[in-house]
Amino acid sequence: MRSKTLVLAAIVALSAGLAGPATAVAAGPRLEDPRPCAHDARFTCSTLTVPLDHRGRTPGTLKLQVATANNADAPKGVLLFLTGGPGQPGVPFSARLSDRMPEVFKDHRLVMIDQRGTGANALDCPELQAQVGSSDIEPPTREAVTGCAAALGDKARFHGSDATVADLDLLRRALGVRKMVVDGVSYGSFTAARYAIAHPRNVSKVILDSVLPHHATVDQSLYLAGLKATARVLRDACAKPPACGSDPAEDLAWLVRNRDTAAGVALFDMIVTYEFVDPTYRDPSALGTDLITALRTARGGDTAKLDSLLRNLASGGDPLASFSSGLHAATLCADMRFPWGDAGTPGFLREPRVKLAEQRLSARDTWPFSPAVATGVGFVRTCLPWPIVPPNSNPAGKLPDVPVLLLNGDRDLSTPMEWAYEEAKAAPRGKVVIVEGAAHSIQNREPGEAGRKAVAEFLAG
Repeated sequence: MRSKTLVLAAIVALSAGLAGPATAVAAGPRLEDPRPCAHDARFTCSTLTVPLDHRGRTPGTLKLQVATANNADAPKGVLLFLTGGPGQPGVPFSARLSDRMPEVFKDHRLVMIDQRGTGANALDCPELQAQVGSSDIEPPTREAVTGCAAALGDKARFHGSDATVADLDLLRRALGVRKMVVDGVSYGSFTAARYAIAHPRNVSKVILDSVLPHHATVDQSLYLAGLKATARVLRDACAKPPACGSDPAEDLAWLVRNRDTAAGVALFDMIVTYEFVDPTYRDPSALGTDLITALRTARGGDTAKLDSLLRNLASGGDPLASFSSGLHAATLCADMRFPWGDAGTPGFLREPRVKLAEQRLSARDTWPFSPAVATGVGFVRTCLPWPIVPPNSNPAGKLPDVPVLLLNGDRDLSTPMEWAYEEAKAAPRGKVVIVEGAAHSIQNREPGEAGRKAVAEFLAG
């Protein structure tokens, strides 16, 4: 899910699974060209060759970059950490993650991978990149989407989560391990859960950080949980003194009612981005004003502070090496489920079904936003004109019977804590830890230590 890649340094990931066929790659995967990583000599960088098409119907291979910590004899084995977006590489973040949790990576060997379509293999769609960057919410123009799909051509269909999950098991085999801990953040939690379901015997423990439930639903693509959670989060921010002076949820709802749909979507996009800067929603030091004050003064007629936030936190322009908007689109459109169905639904059926879905939403489903905001988010507007492609799998079953830690911040609107509780219902041995005052991406960005301590305790047990 959402990440403001370089500017806001968030981590997230992707995927689901197909077992690879008996090709030369699948028969003996190995890590090639090992060398000290340029970004940190504590890691070895190498290349994993994977088939473009795990079904074997289309020839070609991809060379994915991998970073492995040098403690190959770590007593508790491999921890594979999955970034997300989808669209982020993994290798550049290995040193940061290792430094934030040294007690974990003393006993575990950290492994990170640039998933297909990211890093050196990034899918390049310049217009889409410029318009939306790493945002799930900012809607691109139809022309940017169709131009991206045309530029990617047939290869776009090989970049869904099923293919990534198959890549990850080739990586496990190349590492020479029977089981590993799989840890994913944001869209990476989706990928981690999909890997565990596809390869239950190959995981020892699972960590899902900033959780996106593994079974894709229409509610996810409409962002209903995040829209509704906004009221809870803003009111919680005002629960401690000093008093906010007004109800920020009511202020926001008034603004949404009195602006057009595009402005409502832009407000939601900005608020989700704002959490990466200030999870208190009340600190004016970072951006010159705080969100709560900006909402209140805008309702009173002075929009200067709110306009400043909308301008400073506008989405788009993330560097391709740090985030691929093309991969983001290709993966989401194949993985997710929408008001029209899945990626195989004919184009002429899609728009009417979106309009019908909007009509069926009540104000309660989206408040303090509107049903039009739900159907106007980037999830929907990107995939509405995306070409028909084979949809990725969508398992509805439970996670394997292994320990699962579900970690979420209570101030997270990108992947709200309601999703963590939803996914916990599918985890027979799941434990939910909600970190008070934290926003998105606990292991990488939590300002305190409670969440990282929970991870260390979970892995030590």
